[in-house]
This record gives sequence, structure tokens and C-alpha cells, in this order.
Amino acid sequence: MAVEPDGLDRLWAPYRMSYVRGEEGEPGDDTCPFCTMASGGRQSELVVARGELTFVTMNLYPYNPGHLMVLPNRHIADYTALSSAETLELAELTQRAIAAIRAVSAPHGFNVGINLGGVAGGSISQHLHQHVVPRWGGDANFMTVVGRTKTLPQLIEDSAALLREAWAGQGE
Repeated sequence: MAVEPDGLDRLWAPYRMSYVRGEEGEPGDDTCPFCTMASGGRQSELVVARGELTFVTMNLYPYNPGHLMVLPNRHIADYTALSSAETLELAELTQRAIAAIRAVSAPHGFNVGINLGGVAGGSISQHLHQHVVPRWGGDANFMTVVGRTKTLPQLIEDSAALLREAWAGQGE
């Protein structure tokens, strides 16, 4: 059976598969990268803020500059399995994430959401994470539409530093 072309170019990024699989360290190690971050391990420099039960981190593969994720410290996949305290803190840190992004880059809007399960788009569906994506009018410009390429005008580390500063300025 012939496969119909979909008109999309492919950018092969095989290095990303270890991240998608949650591999850390040696091949076959299935440590969750979010749990590693939560415990201060690899990529914890991307963490912007910590609560008692949850934390906020930069997305390593952002849709837009300032793309944050809010996650429970606990390795849990289903939103309905969060405790009341985790649910509350996740919501509070999401509000603070939105405020910090607004202070840093004044987006026109946001996408905030959770992809539950791999079929819903969750690349690491075993550890719940809520996306907070800043949006601007025209952020899906000709490069994205015609060139099928996303441009990101700021390094993740620079975004993280600005957001940490804005977060600290919010106080408690």
C-alpha cells in the first residue's frame, strides 16, 4: 500500500529520543527526567521556582520563549491522582508562572494545559506536567507556516534567568 505524502518536511532529531523515553545516564536506565530535575539532578538548572510539593521549569523544547511547565515533585501520571494540596499548589504556581512571564515579556495571551497520556500529545506522559506557553499575535509567522521552522529569539538559559528574577520580585 502506498503512503500518501503529507507535505511536511522532517527534521530528524534522534538525540531527543533519550529525553522522550526518560532515559538518564546509562542506556536502559529509565529514570524519569522530571524526577531527576525535582531532586536537583541533571537539567535542574532549568528549574525556575520550587514549591513544597511542585516545581516550575523551563521546557527544554519550547514552543515559544518563556515556555514553562509546572509539575508535581511526585512521579504521578494522572491529574485525578493528585492530592488536594498538590492540586492547589500546582494552580498557585501556574498563576505565578503567568505573572512572571507577563512581567518579563508581555505576551498577548497564553496556552495553559495538560496532555494526559501519550495519545494526547504528552511526550513524557508518565509524569504529569502542565504547560504555560506565552503567545503573541503572529508568533506562527511565515517561518512556521511556509518554512515549517520555529524561530526562538532567546536562549532557554536567558529566559530562565529573566523568569527567576521576575518570580523573586513577586514575593510570597
